[in-house]
Amino acid sequence: MGKALIGAQLYTLRDFCRTPADTARSCARVKAMGYDGVQVSGIGAIEPGEMKRILDGEGLACAATHLSLERMETDTAKVIDEHRLWGCRYTAIGGYFPKEEWTLALWQGFVKRFNAVAARFQGSGVRIGYHNHSHELAPAGGVRPQDLLIETLDPSVWIEIDTYWIAHGGADPAAYIDKVAGRIPCVHFKDMIITPKREQKMTEIGDGNLNWPRIIQACRAAGVEWYLVERDAGDLDAFESLKRSVENMRGRLGL
Repeated sequence: MGKALIGAQLYTLRDFCRTPADTARSCARVKAMGYDGVQVSGIGAIEPGEMKRILDGEGLACAATHLSLERMETDTAKVIDEHRLWGCRYTAIGGYFPKEEWTLALWQGFVKRFNAVAARFQGSGVRIGYHNHSHELAPAGGVRPQDLLIETLDPSVWIEIDTYWIAHGGADPAAYIDKVAGRIPCVHFKDMIITPKREQKMTEIGDGNLNWPRIIQACRAAGVEWYLVERDAGDLDAFESLKRSVENMRGRLGL
């Protein structure tokens, strides 16, 4: 079994990617840590051609991106062109955060909307996906929205399971990875630790309490291509956090 492809979610470094020059410096540091690619998300404005020059110059792949649903809907052709330029096959929304009353009908309406957008990407070589947080595990009409999404989104829609947020919602990350086998090309790796005050916190991969051997087993069986490291907030400096995670993944976790 060859080495897994490990990418850094640039949202982790959003405070250090506000300008193209910042992004170039950050990507150089990410490459030096041993990452194979990045997920482009949360960074400052940058021309697609400049992003390609940075990635090509560092030898980093564009594993995936995060975009707004609105941009997928209204700027479809340009989104496809950008991803083809980067050699990137996967984009996703970072989640659906409704402000309306929490009902099953609300989530069913979202599924209908998202499936219509997915149809616009058919045959383009670019697939759209959905990234979860923990609120998708709060029942709506007796149904977990996360389960509804898996069951009713078009099969072309890929599911980007985030290990921390599934655990945060009280469910088993490995079990959810099992559920989406064959449609999870990219997974978000994020660990969880608990404080003495019983507060959940994000931490570096392998330093928390998630069952990584079981999660990795599920990822391999599900056909995951990219293991994407993300940390929204935490105790370590963002660069040190990414470095610690990739070292643990390559070392103790055997990826």
